[in-house]
Amino acid sequence: MVFFIGSYPFEPYPPLKETVPLSDQTTPSSSYGSFDEEGNYTPRQITSNDLGTSFADAIDGTLVDVEDGQLVTGTVVKIDKDEVLLDIGYKSEGVIPSRELSIRNDVDPNEVVKLGEKVEALVLTKEDKEGRLVLSKKRAQYERAWGTIEKVKEADGMVEGLVIEVVKGGLIIDIGLRGFLPASLVELRRVRDLQPYVGKVLQAKIIELDKNRNNVVLSRRGYLEETQREARDEFLNHLKPGEVRKGVVSSVVSFGAFVDLGGMDGLIHVSELSWKHVEHPNQVVQVGDEVTVQVLDVDFDRERISLSLKATQQDPWQEFASSHEVGQLVYGRVTKLVPFGAFVQVGEGIEGLVHISEMSAHHVDAPEQVVTPGEELWVKIIDFDLQRRRISLSIKQAAEGGVLAEEYRQHFELDEHGNWVGGSAADDSEREAAWAEYYEQYGAEGAPAEGGEAAPEAPAEA
Repeated sequence: MVFFIGSYPFEPYPPLKETVPLSDQTTPSSSYGSFDEEGNYTPRQITSNDLGTSFADAIDGTLVDVEDGQLVTGTVVKIDKDEVLLDIGYKSEGVIPSRELSIRNDVDPNEVVKLGEKVEALVLTKEDKEGRLVLSKKRAQYERAWGTIEKVKEADGMVEGLVIEVVKGGLIIDIGLRGFLPASLVELRRVRDLQPYVGKVLQAKIIELDKNRNNVVLSRRGYLEETQREARDEFLNHLKPGEVRKGVVSSVVSFGAFVDLGGMDGLIHVSELSWKHVEHPNQVVQVGDEVTVQVLDVDFDRERISLSLKATQQDPWQEFASSHEVGQLVYGRVTKLVPFGAFVQVGEGIEGLVHISEMSAHHVDAPEQVVTPGEELWVKIIDFDLQRRRISLSIKQAAEGGVLAEEYRQHFELDEHGNWVGGSAADDSEREAAWAEYYEQYGAEGAPAEGGEAAPEAPAEA
């Protein structure tokens, strides 16, 4: 039945449910007391002041206590772009600023830590001006690393780390702290481009350690020297003077070029680069060139290899001597004047001396009275000294005639008097063709074509 009071419906109370005797009810948890078989309730027993201390003190007792400079361990609970929150069981979560996460600069916190990861940190301050607990992961890593590195240094051992940065003069390696590896100590020879080493894991020896100055200097060359000593000894033992090897030019310096032979570097001194005079080695070779060299000497004590490039090439003096004889005429260019004569280049890398007494039939006071540098002329070979690599030449005797060297004979021919004149038939035909082209364009008188330019000077007869 429904009753209305005013405009609102009103329902009577629902009928009471059947009451269950207390004895039949389930016994509640002891924390709420208990009932006996007759249904009598017995409340739980309460011990007076069972905490043994105040409630506030009881809560504080569940939290860790920290001090500045203390090492603590916690769990990463949040990662932001500029900080990480670490739960160490303190009354508030600790904050690790991004700059305190790693010894690397400008790193993404997500690349350093992960949610749920256990991290060791050092307490920088219990409470900053904002009331935060400030921590540092890199300082904790730094403290741990120093202890380890000092032990490695005492044992003359090796450290290993990731190359994280190129700086002026070398590399920075992450060995728990910033270790400096000078460029001169990265390899057995100096490396010019250090950028390819970034991201690589390198092993090195500790050569300098100063905690007060936060200074750690490393040497990978020292590590390589130790690990490669056996291989170098074996390489040197199998390398013999006179042996011809192939290699790659690894460095060019003012005094020569270094060549990587596949196990060690050898030096080609500038004097062994070419049979010709060399002002600077880069005139002959460049870094990366593949070369064939001859081993001149192997110094086991100093682990040095001397090489020669010119020894693998034909000696131009021997080549010249085998194809020329005393009394032959050769064509040359004056390269230098000296008080006692003039030097004339008569072949690639071959220079001979025209003594002042052989410059002219008449008396000559100074070479410049007869010739000038750069002038080209005929000279006669009057003496060979292969042991001293010297050739004596004569301008005066060349003027008297003689036999042309073989390489010139195809361009000249003998007349009825036995003199070398004119040139070969091929030269004559080329000369006639030049004149024919000239006459065809400009006419016999060299008159300019209508509306054209005047003819250039006619070619001279040979």
